[in-house]
Amino acid sequence: MTVTDGHSSDSDILGRSDVNDVDAILEICAANTDVDEVEHLVADNSDAMFTWNYEKGERPKLEKLYEKAKTSQWNAEVDLDWSIDVDPYEAFSIMGELGPETGWTTEPDSPIYGWGDKEMREFSYESFSWRLSQFLHGEQGALLCTAKIVETVPFYDAKLYASTQVMDEARHVEVFAKYLDTKLENSYPVNAHLRLLLDDIINDSRWDMTYLGMQIMVEGLALAAFGSMHKNTEEPLLKNLLRYVMSDEARHVAFGVLSLQEYYQELSQPEIRERQEFAYEAAVRMRDRFLQQEVWDRLGVDVRQMMGLLLSHQPEENVFQQLLFSKIVPNCKKLGLLDAGDGWLRTKFTEMGIIEYEDWVTTDDEYGAFDEVQRDRDAG
Repeated sequence: MTVTDGHSSDSDILGRSDVNDVDAILEICAANTDVDEVEHLVADNSDAMFTWNYEKGERPKLEKLYEKAKTSQWNAEVDLDWSIDVDPYEAFSIMGELGPETGWTTEPDSPIYGWGDKEMREFSYESFSWRLSQFLHGEQGALLCTAKIVETVPFYDAKLYASTQVMDEARHVEVFAKYLDTKLENSYPVNAHLRLLLDDIINDSRWDMTYLGMQIMVEGLALAAFGSMHKNTEEPLLKNLLRYVMSDEARHVAFGVLSLQEYYQELSQPEIRERQEFAYEAAVRMRDRFLQQEVWDRLGVDVRQMMGLLLSHQPEENVFQQLLFSKIVPNCKKLGLLDAGDGWLRTKFTEMGIIEYEDWVTTDDEYGAFDEVQRDRDAG
């Protein structure tokens, strides 16, 4: 398929001509030298928008979402049992996601060739800590972005719903920080690829780009990642924490779909093209993030060699990496981004090995199935 619809090249979008350029991926990590900083400033170029139209319910689906959010709030201190003892080495095993045929330890040219149970156990613990740390940092990004949406979105119903998400995100930051501090006693700084993406989302002045970057891309991937971890853990505190967080996240992603679907019908082809490119850039940066360079470095593994191994495998071999995009692809399709123009984004998602999820259920149609808070209340 030839794509000529005026789209920028990978060099223009990603800063590299080869999406799997190991040196370019690691160069971004190397530039992240201030990992011990406590404060990080990003220019926010948006204007705050008042609306004097207080007519509630002009967008019925958003009003329904707002009503659901009001009744689905939960208290992290009361509704989770923090007295549960957690063995950080047993709480989560990455092998449940990877399966027995990863090739990481069996290929002679692998930097972890010959690793046994002891080494994999340590890797699983570090990977678990790293992942929860990135969840934590991403949730703070969502906290800032949703506060920005309250300011910038022109729709009254959207402002009301976004205000509930600010509270949700504050709660998510709280629970992941507490779990890392009291149960794992281990953490990682924000991944350079994630921080770069969050910076770009906050820096953009357009309200719909905040939605696209955070509600559709970052939150969509988080929802899939939470689901995978929930499936592969039997640790009761973590499992219940993830149930509740996923209930919130499903509403958040649905909020993005419902808000953008109407707005994107009004945009010109060049404007849609720009949003396709941003969605692609965000997808690649999140894929690069989940290569977890910091974990390999902490374990003393040759990071460059490990990146080469991970990126050399065919996309369809890494089922976990694929599943991370199972919420993003169908939502992009519903927004009209996948096939707009000459289908440039479809081609890019095909190259990434994630197009198979295009017909999975969209989050605005399934968020009610995630209402774990109400289920627990009904159970008494």
